Amino acid sequence: MTVLEIKNLVKRYGNVLALDNLSLTIKEGEVFGLLGPNGAGKTTFINCILGLTNIDRGEIYIFEKPLNKALKELKSQIGIVPQEISLYSNLTVYENLSFFGSLYNLSGKLLKERIEFALEFVQMQDSIKKQVKNLSGGMKRRINIAAALLNSPKLLIMDEPTVGIDIYSRKLILESVQKLAQSGITIIYTTHYIEEVDRICTSVAFINKGTIIEYGSKEFLLKKLSDTNIIRIKLSKILDEVLTKIKNLDGVESVAFTGDELTVSVEKSKNLIKEIVETLSQDGCEILSISYEKPTMEKLYFAVMGYTIDEKGEIVHESSS
Repeated sequence: MTVLEIKNLVKRYGNVLALDNLSLTIKEGEVFGLLGPNGAGKTTFINCILGLTNIDRGEIYIFEKPLNKALKELKSQIGIVPQEISLYSNLTVYENLSFFGSLYNLSGKLLKERIEFALEFVQMQDSIKKQVKNLSGGMKRRINIAAALLNSPKLLIMDEPTVGIDIYSRKLILESVQKLAQSGITIIYTTHYIEEVDRICTSVAFINKGTIIEYGSKEFLLKKLSDTNIIRIKLSKILDEVLTKIKNLDGVESVAFTGDELTVSVEKSKNLIKEIVETLSQDGCEILSISYEKPTMEKLYFAVMGYTIDEKGEIVHESSS
């Protein structure tokens, strides 16, 4: 079953094009990662598929029903973990979850059972009587997730759920996502942490400036990178003209030099290690070590986008030629 289908989605804020003709499909049971830096369009994308903002053009289907005609019905099947903490700080954990449960028309014994299940799932049952203002940032994030599970959603949308939290809570949240996926819930997970996508997602889209740059199953995308050999060479020094010579070798796709390490991406059909070593040696570069690397999501992201993303979600360009 197709859980989400988007066709040619366009969203503008004044003269700013936030989503640019975006199209994608998410199947039932997927953990779909939307990966991009700050300002890429991730939260705007979420707001559009939740019906929280009007779109300028395009079509959105959830569970194969048009969003603009079935929004009320569809909302009851969706759980949302927003980027910002959405809890009442002066209320207890139980009071918060009771309120959010009431928005789904839950009450009595069923509401109590759902709250107990959700708190046990995020390992927060011991905090049920605590006021939210006395919880850590990571604990509040976990209560946010508990609130999103109260209506037993078929689709769970998580917008940057691990930003600014402690290592333990982050580990727990990622494990929770994996457990939810195993139970059959479809998950849309936005993040700027490449390693999270690598760990928990079954499919991924790279987004920047409102445009999907690359999109597909994780296996499909990594296979594209496996058509390239990645060679890492540690050097005592290197000159810019040597980088240019290596880049101009037939079969070399990209060259980057960071710190004391040269990274060369080479077409898999080409065996260029001899030519690369000779080029470096002829120009007086002392080679300290040479290694080959297996494809990873981080390497794929850099190869496709030409940059990586730091802990704060900002774009980082490595020095390259």
